[in-house]
Amino acid sequence: MLGDEMIRRILSFAAAAALLLAPQSATAGWKAIAQGKPIAVAKTGLTVTAPSGVWNRWSLRPSKKSELWTKDGLALNELAFYSGVTSGEPIFREVDKKNSPLPKFNSKMLAPDVVALFEASNRIALKTSLFSVDSVEPAQFVGQPGVRFTFTYSVQNNDLVRKGEARAAVLRGQLYMITFIAPSIYYFDNGIADARAIMDSAVLLPVAAK
Repeated sequence: MLGDEMIRRILSFAAAAALLLAPQSATAGWKAIAQGKPIAVAKTGLTVTAPSGVWNRWSLRPSKKSELWTKDGLALNELAFYSGVTSGEPIFREVDKKNSPLPKFNSKMLAPDVVALFEASNRIALKTSLFSVDSVEPAQFVGQPGVRFTFTYSVQNNDLVRKGEARAAVLRGQLYMITFIAPSIYYFDNGIADARAIMDSAVLLPVAAK
């Protein structure tokens, strides 16, 4: 178990890092996610099922094509869904488009390109050079060939290391991705099994005929 002082340090450092990417609003709220029930995420055809644990969905969304879940607060575990990102769109919301524009997704991207897009986007959004992709391998996602990759990063002037794992695929010319991020001390290992189960459950519903 972690001591009280270590927990306080993690909360302090992690909160600072998490808030850099999170939009702010006094009206933001949370809604509990039902277990064992398919849930549509990011207002698209991407659905996932939370097999266990108490996940909560944030009412604010980091972009029009994404949403965030957490168990204990975004500083301690963050499950992000990116669904239906189209060519010419960034995966995060632009914060300083004039001076620090985010890279854009392209429907012709291959798996390595998607990983590079994610890395570059985080380096800009988090204003950090301390971001590394640790592994990349083929993996099934939403029943289709995709990619699984792991990464670590920390924010400048902050010694907390955060660890992440993601799965992604380009389908129908659009990007679909789920990422799990948590402090590398305790919280990542404690939450990755549930996150992987949710990634495994992901299904992309067929587009309705017009």
